[in-house]
Amino acid sequence: MDPEYFKSYEMCWGTLGTVRPFSNFHPERDAMEIQAALERKDAVTLVRILTNRNNAQRQVIAKTFEEITQKDLAAGLKKALAGDLKTLLLELLMPPLEYEAHRLQQAMAGLGTDEETLLEILCTRSGKQLQEISAAYQRLYNKDLEKQLRGETSGDFAKLVVALLNKENVASVVRRDVEYLSVSLNGKKADAVPWIDILTSRDSNHLNKVLMGLENESGQMVDQAVEKKFTGDLQLGLKVLVQCIRNPDDYLAKRLTTMETAIVQGIMVSHSEEDLLCIRAAYLKSTGTSLYTALQKHFKGDHLQALLAICRSED
Repeated sequence: MDPEYFKSYEMCWGTLGTVRPFSNFHPERDAMEIQAALERKDAVTLVRILTNRNNAQRQVIAKTFEEITQKDLAAGLKKALAGDLKTLLLELLMPPLEYEAHRLQQAMAGLGTDEETLLEILCTRSGKQLQEISAAYQRLYNKDLEKQLRGETSGDFAKLVVALLNKENVASVVRRDVEYLSVSLNGKKADAVPWIDILTSRDSNHLNKVLMGLENESGQMVDQAVEKKFTGDLQLGLKVLVQCIRNPDDYLAKRLTTMETAIVQGIMVSHSEEDLLCIRAAYLKSTGTSLYTALQKHFKGDHLQALLAICRSED
């Protein structure tokens, strides 16, 4: 941890992120330190600098590094480092929208699709953010994100992920939405259409009232109804969506308990400047252990130190 990080009187302590702008920021000095560290393969220095600057500052460092050295910083990191630490620091260098696009692309790359990572991003991001991520995806991969999602999914699950990508807030009446969902549950197999239409096109306050109304009317938890009436990927998608409508921090904290490297890095990097403090609090509440302590039990070395720096402190 860089001690100067704590000397700032100008930092935005009102944010819910853990990584904030470094007050005594000198990109030329950082770039020169990084150049020397890359030559020595000094991971400690690389971690100290790149985890103690926010993303906008990292972009300035990368540009300054290229101007000074005529070399690409990402290429230098790839050459000097290996394994999970290399991956993590390269992820920290990506602009936020490009990083989310990258995570979506990785979830669809190769054999099989990582449905839950797709759902994590689509369910926790606003419609406006997803439009911006789609544009970043087009720039990075010269492909249309909606078409890619359609190609990687099928049936009602495909309809759900496309509806999530294009989510918008449409005014409605709580009682009417409760009735539509309630009627859809009649019969052996539920009708997916109203669930997809309603849960992807209302604001969270409205939807929380709808879910409560549905539970009062049906006498069972929405999760239980989804479990009984839907199957496969659609069941997973609706369960994740319901969790994110109710409390996205709880859902993300639950994802972190897997302690799978890609999941932990994905969530921590994505949310480090937005709401990682809230996710940390949800993690502590649900597990009885702080995220900071849990990381120390599952990771090691310089990779662990980088994760701890992003997490920032014990709860």
